[in-house]
Amino acid sequence: MKYFPFFFDMNGRRTLIVGGGEVAARKSELLIQAGAQPFVVAPTIIPKLTEAVHAAGGSTCQRQYVATDMKDCSIVISATDDEALNQQVFSDARAQRIPVNVVDNPALCDFIFPAIIDRSPLTVAVSSSGASPVLARRIRARIEEMLPANIGRLAIFCRRFRDTVKVALPATRRRLFWEKFLDGTAAEAILTGNETDGEKQLQKELEHFSRRHVSKGTVYLIGAGPGDPDLLTFRAHRLLQQADVVIYDRLVSPAILDLARRDAKKIFVGKQRNYCTSTQEEINTLLNHYAQHGQCVARLKGGDPFIFGRGGEELLALHAAGIEVEVVAGITAASGCAAAAGIPLTHRQCAHGVRFATAYQRGMDDSAHWQRLAEDKNCTLVFYMSGTNLASIAKKLIHSGRSPNTPVAVICAGSTPAQRIITGKLDNINQRTHALLTSPTLIIIGDVVALHQASENNSHLPSSFAYRNNHAIFKTFANG
Repeated sequence: MKYFPFFFDMNGRRTLIVGGGEVAARKSELLIQAGAQPFVVAPTIIPKLTEAVHAAGGSTCQRQYVATDMKDCSIVISATDDEALNQQVFSDARAQRIPVNVVDNPALCDFIFPAIIDRSPLTVAVSSSGASPVLARRIRARIEEMLPANIGRLAIFCRRFRDTVKVALPATRRRLFWEKFLDGTAAEAILTGNETDGEKQLQKELEHFSRRHVSKGTVYLIGAGPGDPDLLTFRAHRLLQQADVVIYDRLVSPAILDLARRDAKKIFVGKQRNYCTSTQEEINTLLNHYAQHGQCVARLKGGDPFIFGRGGEELLALHAAGIEVEVVAGITAASGCAAAAGIPLTHRQCAHGVRFATAYQRGMDDSAHWQRLAEDKNCTLVFYMSGTNLASIAKKLIHSGRSPNTPVAVICAGSTPAQRIITGKLDNINQRTHALLTSPTLIIIGDVVALHQASENNSHLPSSFAYRNNHAIFKTFANG
């Protein structure tokens, strides 16, 4: 992030505003709402600015700015259309180590004004780091639509009982209490102005929590999708915000991990070929340990936890330990990466099915296994975690009867900004991808890959595509 978001106590603080026009008036209004006492300096100051500043206990001075005006000021704002003056104010503030904002000039700003939603004491601020103030205001409007007008009343109520809850419950249980309270009918009662009922319900729930022994926690096996955070399900997003502990693997993107609570404990247990930070048994032990201590655990897995994610093994281990488990499905890599690449995994004219496989399966050296994979020419094959085995996969499929001209797509870092797609045929794909593969890698084998190839070349498939059989359809592609 370019700017770190602070919520700064401005009550009673002296702030310098250089400029006396409408822009200065808008900035002054915001500061006055926060309790600041502006000191405005400008040769000309509009009347409404003078009145507002004096009413707030601030002062104005109609003259040219001088550097000594910054004395005892907490922040400085320059709101003029004089570029030389703005530069001088910026330089003087920097020299005196006072945070400065030059309006509409991010290069001369130590801080910027966000778009603000004021539901005091609840405040929400949205910033585009100066890139697009209009976009920030539009996002603010969206958030305002979601927030009840009286939500500040709920925040004040919670503040009243914060110490009561702190005395009654240990730190490990307070968050759970407040989450249940805010999701319940008591919060609704307070939002509608019925604080008496809200208080009764809070006291009842607090008594229940204080008597109850710490129970076992819950483990959520969450599919993180192929990498794009926008493909995370709403439920997965919500549970990440609730988790005390996040245990994640190598395929979980940093953008998704950033969606977890800031104070959650994050543990990396990544595995890859010839290297792993934790064995599966150690991962099972970790999940069990934190759940036994009453923690809410999010086990983040790339793709879907039940498709080559070993989620089934973790589910059985946790059930055996008496831990409550919920599986939160994710968009599997095959679907997400294929969609991002514009490759349909099935198509009624050339692929009536799809099979998921991996080069690390037991029995992968079994000739009968490869025969089964190769014999159905109308079935798309998708290989997970198999980038380093691409040459072997192609060789075994050809040896087992799959045509050397079968189209192949290799997708690296699918659905992310780093996505790369390399296409070819079974007999040349290894040469085309030589030294270009990056993890994670997904391999799609089948005639559906020709659809992506045609799109990439801005060409069209044969006009008879919808009517001819599979082999004729892709004759042009195979011989190209």
